Amino acid sequence: MTEASQEIRHFLVPEHIRLTDEEKKEVLEKYNISIKQLPMINISDTALKNMSVKVNDLVMIKRSSPTAKETNYYRVVVDG
Repeated sequence: MTEASQEIRHFLVPEHIRLTDEEKKEVLEKYNISIKQLPMINISDTALKNMSVKVNDLVMIKRSSPTAKETNYYRVVVDG
């Protein structure tokens, strides 16, 4: 089950969602990549503050786009 960041509500902060292990596996297979090839987000990032994330979790960030309406970005959680 995905977990969305509920506490951070600001128009400049896009929605952050922690993916389940199964969803994480699907994303990695879909794009034929390893977890090390993804951009990183620090575990202390304010957008993750009220989410129960741990190192190596995959976070999907939903950003609005003028051409695609909405675009999903993926970040792996790191410490430091």
